[in-house]
Amino acid sequence: MLDIQNIGVAYGQRRIIESLTVEGLAAGTVTCLLGPNGSGKSTLLKALAGLNKIAPGSSIRLDGQELSRASFETRARQVVYVPQALPAAVHLRVFESVLVAANASLPGQRAGGVDVPTVQSLLERLGVGHLSLRYIDELSGGQKQLVGLAQALIRKPRLLLLDEPLSALDLNYQFHVMDLLSQETRENGLVTIIVLHDLNIALRHADYALMIRQGDLFAHGSPSAVITPHALAQVYGVRARVEPCSRGVPQVMIDGLEAHVG
Repeated sequence: MLDIQNIGVAYGQRRIIESLTVEGLAAGTVTCLLGPNGSGKSTLLKALAGLNKIAPGSSIRLDGQELSRASFETRARQVVYVPQALPAAVHLRVFESVLVAANASLPGQRAGGVDVPTVQSLLERLGVGHLSLRYIDELSGGQKQLVGLAQALIRKPRLLLLDEPLSALDLNYQFHVMDLLSQETRENGLVTIIVLHDLNIALRHADYALMIRQGDLFAHGSPSAVITPHALAQVYGVRARVEPCSRGVPQVMIDGLEAHVG
C-alpha cells in the first residue's frame, strides 16, 4: 500500500506541486498518472523515487514505512524508477545489463535466485530475447526502452515508477508491454505507477488513475471515472467524447479545442 500525504515539491523558488494527497494505492494494481505537459507528473514521480526533495510535512509511506527517512539501501531494494529519457547506454550486452541490475537490488550482496534462465525468460517475455547478446548502445530507442523495463522488473521492487515507458514503442509493443506490466504487478504484488499520455491505453489497462493539473490533483479513481468530457475540457482544454467501442471498452474521441480552460 502506498500513501502520499501533503507532498510538496519546488525547483528553487518555483513551486511545482503544492500539497498533493493520495492514499491507499494498493499492491497488485497499476495506476496511471495523467495530465498535460508541464503539469508535474514527472516531478511527482521523481519525488516518489527520492530524486526530488520534498517539502517539510510531506509524507510518502510504503507499507507503513516512511520512505523519505529510509536508508539508501532500503529504498534501492523497494523502489525502482525508470526515467523518460534513459541514461546514455554503457557498452554492455543486454543480458549483462539485466544481470547487473538484478545485483543492484541488493547492494553488497549477490541477488539470490537470479540466474541465466530467469534473465533470459524475462527478456523473452518482453519480446527482446533475440537481443540478449547485442550491445545496448547498438539498439534503437524502443529496444533500449524495453531493456530498461527488463532492468526494472528483474529487481522485483515493491514500488515501480515508470515515466512514459511506451513513448518509443510501436502499437504492438505498447499493448504487449501494458499486458505484461499488469501481469507482473498482480503476480508480484507491486504498486506500479505509470505516466501515460495515451488516454485510451489508460482506460483499457490501468486499475486506477490520477489526473494532475498545474501540480494539483484534479481527479482520482477508476480510469473511466477520471477520464470524462468535463475533465478533458478542464485539464487538457479539448472538447471530447468518451464512448464505448463495439466491445464495450471506453474510447476517447477529440472533437476540437475548448475556447477557455478554467
